[in-house]
Amino acid sequence: MTRRRNAKSERANVTVLTLGFLVVLGLLVVVVVNASSAFLQHRELMNLADRVALQAADGVNEEAIYLGGVDEQIELAEADARELVAQIVPADVRLALAVSDDRVEVRLARQISLPLVPPGFANSATIRAAATGQIH
Repeated sequence: MTRRRNAKSERANVTVLTLGFLVVLGLLVVVVVNASSAFLQHRELMNLADRVALQAADGVNEEAIYLGGVDEQIELAEADARELVAQIVPADVRLALAVSDDRVEVRLARQISLPLVPPGFANSATIRAAATGQIH
């Protein structure tokens, strides 16, 4: 009789261990899927930041070049740089653009939604990217 009780007890332990393993496995899948999605979207945002920095670097102060020529340093016009990048940046991306002399600094931020969200967790995250362009 004690052997039967031990066998039932062992079956119950195996069931609990199996359920625990499945919960851990499910959480691992959620983490991997969300991390992969965030990584890919961050990479896309970094590419956009590079593109914006290059486009903004085309905002050379043409008037200063045509009137004064090109000396050792070329200045960027902030208004021209902003106008050039306004067409590239999507509406859901926050843009911070800083122009100083021959350098452009771009910072982008975007709110992303995560594909798998367990109950009680946030369903979105913020990703950021930065890039710098400089005229030589």
